[in-house]
Amino acid sequence: MTDNITYYSKHAERLTAQYNSVSFEQVHEDWLDEIPQQGFALDIGAGSGRDARYLASRGLSVVAVEPAGGIRERAQHYAVNQPVHWLDDSLPELKKVFNLSARFDLILLSAAWMHIVPSERERCLRKVSGLLKANGKIVISLRHGGAVDDGRTMYPVSADELSALAKRFGLTFRLLSKKAKLDELGRSDVTWETVVLSLPDDGSGAFPLLRNIIVNDSKSSTYKVALLRTLLRIAEGHPGAVIDRTDGYVVLPAGLVALYWIRLFKPLLDHFNLPQNSDPAKKPGFLKEDGWEKLASFSGNDLYVGANFSDPLSARAVHRTIKDVATVIRDMPARYITLPGTKDSVFDVTLNHPRVKDCLSLDGAYFASVGKFYVPEHIWDSLSRFSVWIEPSLVNEWVALMESYMTRQNRTVSKGDLLRALSWEDPVRTTARVRGRVDSLLTQEEVKCCWSSKAIRINSYAVDHAMPFSRWPNNDLWNLLPAQSKINAEKSDKLPTSLRMMNSRHVITGWWEQAWQDQADEFFIQANLSLPNLSAANRSFSDVFEAMVMQRDRIKDFQQLKEW
Repeated sequence: MTDNITYYSKHAERLTAQYNSVSFEQVHEDWLDEIPQQGFALDIGAGSGRDARYLASRGLSVVAVEPAGGIRERAQHYAVNQPVHWLDDSLPELKKVFNLSARFDLILLSAAWMHIVPSERERCLRKVSGLLKANGKIVISLRHGGAVDDGRTMYPVSADELSALAKRFGLTFRLLSKKAKLDELGRSDVTWETVVLSLPDDGSGAFPLLRNIIVNDSKSSTYKVALLRTLLRIAEGHPGAVIDRTDGYVVLPAGLVALYWIRLFKPLLDHFNLPQNSDPAKKPGFLKEDGWEKLASFSGNDLYVGANFSDPLSARAVHRTIKDVATVIRDMPARYITLPGTKDSVFDVTLNHPRVKDCLSLDGAYFASVGKFYVPEHIWDSLSRFSVWIEPSLVNEWVALMESYMTRQNRTVSKGDLLRALSWEDPVRTTARVRGRVDSLLTQEEVKCCWSSKAIRINSYAVDHAMPFSRWPNNDLWNLLPAQSKINAEKSDKLPTSLRMMNSRHVITGWWEQAWQDQADEFFIQANLSLPNLSAANRSFSDVFEAMVMQRDRIKDFQQLKEW
């Protein structure tokens, strides 16, 4: 594989011209009607970007994977202002693709399968099929003939091999033509076949497992649903929190899991005093005097990603509460949520024992220092994609459990009050912090509207949530952009198109640098946890923008919002 990557980088100029000399329609005419009308596409081994650009022109959001730097850089030059997200990634790991927590309607491997070592093909197809949506399609072009002696390595391929592999992963198989197609570049010794694999259902088994945990699990406690809802909320709000993907698991920082757990239980325990288990004399194990009880004056919204606690008493109380909660999660729901009919735990937790100083910042480094929480990939993916259907089941089960506990205690609380107590406490919509920053800058220098590039006036502008707050509540600094009042009203709660965002790239990144260069730690703490595929150490405004556009596409794909 390394030799192939070197070859495609070294000969990037010639190969780019060669591949771009024929159109997508010529090369792929036999499956043009398979292209979805909308959604996500993944082009693995994207080469010159010809196919990725075409799919983008058809209205798809495209992720293009190309490990050869030379040809990828040329392709990116051609794809300016198109919704194509380029990744330096490769089979079989596709680590950066999986970090996006996205699923695809179409996955294309054009002129790539013959480069994969036969012994790795089963693993590669398993990985690729794991990226498909229900009813998604994998299109693989198979090259036959044309031996090369130019430094590349190619292996024989066959439709029969793919047919057998497809059966192992629950994929349907179609060979589009019984007769091999001639090569469009005029190579007389080369022919091609096209195979389409599809996934009629998600095939993961995640939904039956989740249902068993939510409804049928014999362990009577709100802890099980609390843990699932905690993970669902992280998957929806902080996709960038994933530390790693390994051995079929997504790894989350245990401190972040504990923080979301605290935010879920805060109103139930502090304000409504609602029972969380069947024993009225037994309090939750994380209600400790030197931790939780010292946070009585705190609301859930005081405990947010990026919050800083400079008061030693508050810092220690928050730290102890997070440690106590993490321990309870490990010893209770994570331990007792098991695979049906077994004693094998679904989740795994490893905890550390970090010491806190007299000040505390709730950032990625701190959350990771608490430990690691392992979520099976198929569970994580279902929580990420289908939260709108899964969360009501969790809330209803939580309500039913509390009702049963209260009946034993001769207490009565209306179901409506229980549902209100379980409402997720989203951050309060606010732009005051950013407005203050804009006002301050305008006394000294020009500030541009991030959507029009025109200068704004101090009494005639708005602060826009780039990702509409009504559909994705987020007050992070990267998501709040100065805009002319007229343009902000026009945008309203619509989602900006990928093209509009890309056209505004330099204005948006310029605003971030202008406003937050001196407060970069807070900016990047928020961005690196909220946005996909950013490392905790990231300090690149450009990389934040790329992840922002990717998150735009994820929100569009999940929620089907109107675009602007």
